[in-house]
Amino acid sequence: MEYHVRTMEERDVPYVSKIENEIFSLPWSEKSFIDAACNPDNIYLVCERTGEIAGYCGMWTVMGEGNVTNVAVHPSYRRRGVAEALLKEMERRAKEKSVTIFFLEVRQSNEAAKKLYEKLEYSPIGTRKRFYERPVEDAIVMSKIL
Repeated sequence: MEYHVRTMEERDVPYVSKIENEIFSLPWSEKSFIDAACNPDNIYLVCERTGEIAGYCGMWTVMGEGNVTNVAVHPSYRRRGVAEALLKEMERRAKEKSVTIFFLEVRQSNEAAKKLYEKLEYSPIGTRKRFYERPVEDAIVMSKIL
């Protein structure tokens, strides 16, 4: 499938928010996405296919570190390489900002995401107990050195 990964724009936020609300029990608000995407230190991307947003991801960067805040793919586009395309482009752009290490949290039960992160050479480095709500669940903290 042919995908186009690009910088998230304000006009994308209603579509991103729709995916966010479908997937997450505690979704970000549209304002949160706008604020994060407008910060020049951050990297927020969308992945499109034929003009439709298939997924998105985001990262905050501070002092050479990148914290992956969001990775989400619309259910109809899962297991088609969308998340991988987003993460690879985010890594490329992060290198341009002199980011040397990434961190992220993933639900302990999210086997598909953990497999993808391991494929992309993220390593588990710890656990955040009861990090997630609705339902309460531990987070696996993973990192990757670029």
